[in-house]
Amino acid sequence: MKGSAAKIQMTSLDALFGGAVAQAAGDQIQEIPLTELHPFKDHPFHVVDDEKMREMSESVVQYGVLVPGIVRPRPEGGYEIVAGHRRKRASELAGKETMPVIVREMDNDEATIIMVDSNLQREKILPSEKAFAYRMKLDAMKHQGQRGDLTCVPVAHKLAGKKSRDILAEQAGESQDQIRRYIRLTYLIPPLLQRVDENKLALRPAVELSYLTREEQELLWEAVSRWEVTPSLGQAQQLKEHSKNKQLNGEIMEDLLSNGKVATVQVTLKGPRLHQFFPEDYTQQQIEDIILSLLKNWKSQQKGAVPNDHDG
Repeated sequence: MKGSAAKIQMTSLDALFGGAVAQAAGDQIQEIPLTELHPFKDHPFHVVDDEKMREMSESVVQYGVLVPGIVRPRPEGGYEIVAGHRRKRASELAGKETMPVIVREMDNDEATIIMVDSNLQREKILPSEKAFAYRMKLDAMKHQGQRGDLTCVPVAHKLAGKKSRDILAEQAGESQDQIRRYIRLTYLIPPLLQRVDENKLALRPAVELSYLTREEQELLWEAVSRWEVTPSLGQAQQLKEHSKNKQLNGEIMEDLLSNGKVATVQVTLKGPRLHQFFPEDYTQQQIEDIILSLLKNWKSQQKGAVPNDHDG
């Protein structure tokens, strides 16, 4: 436990708790039962039981939650977490029944912006998390900009001649082009987006592929899986161009992606065909072991075979 405590002391509170939203005058901290705290609708950030979460839960055991969460009342009862999803999970793992929070009345746009800002301070953020977070915040900022409520900060920016995307880029410390690229990722089907998160598909090719229709992306995913390839930027741009011209189909995809490769062969033998050769009480593992043993013997015989006179 001493080693764990040392680790906790080396990790800053901001790193553990994801930073804090500024406390406004009049805000009061309340202890709310964890059962009454509900996740933010379409929350784009994953709450994972990883090493950081273990450190956070150990900190909560020893010191409690030092940075209160931000919540808002739900019409149906309980509270929606705006900032503090990871703190709630750490409290659960620490065996706590309540968590300190600040309860605020706020509309959907204000809540979305605070939710995104509080999570973007985290050390590691997946491309998919950043993509949906940027999109949600940009939509909220645009909606605020269309309102007549001049107490709204983004409106003041609008009056100063700035667009929501300009403001978002400044706040996020990214270029407008990079913001646009991340938001395009939200138009990818889940398997392709997961490839981006796993660093198996680069950002720029992924952006080009996001312009394909959903049906085309599903065809592409089948081809990518079959040929075990990752589209390059050039290939992705060609696919996008064919899609734009309404010419993209499975044949063109395979032609672009295969590059002379031989597709992986998959053979599936169904139960009824197999069981005619094996006793009824044989397990699947026993059947697989015997088949593999027979294939090894066959392969060994093929290597030692001498071509007959009829072989070309």
